[in-house]
Amino acid sequence: MRLFLDANVLFTAAYSPQGVSRALMEAGRGRGDVLLTSHWAMAEAERNLLNKAPLALGAWPALRALLILVDEATAADIARARALPLVEKDAPILAAAWACAADMLVTGDVRDFGHLMEAGAHGLRVCTPRVALEGLGGPIHP
Repeated sequence: MRLFLDANVLFTAAYSPQGVSRALMEAGRGRGDVLLTSHWAMAEAERNLLNKAPLALGAWPALRALLILVDEATAADIARARALPLVEKDAPILAAAWACAADMLVTGDVRDFGHLMEAGAHGLRVCTPRVALEGLGGPIHP
């Protein structure tokens, strides 16, 4: 399974060692799933860790090593994402997930991606870390 992880999932995995996002990354690694993210998402996660949770930066190098960085999406894919509709800041995330042929886009951003979680996005499943982890058969932490 190819899982594209949004910046908020990366941030939360570093910030909360016992949380669902960390468990998802560990379960994915254990199953041999491919954990993907874009430079855009990686930079946002790193910026937020530095500004909001600098103590969590200690966990970041090991988590980052689990990820494969993918190329950014084309302008055409970003425009297609905006048309779903999707807000400006999130369109590059969805477009990058399409571009790398991810099976699933995992995001905690229910406000902006929620309308795609039921409907999908042109063949891409969009879900929360908890739903993704349940789908992988991983242990769910409280």
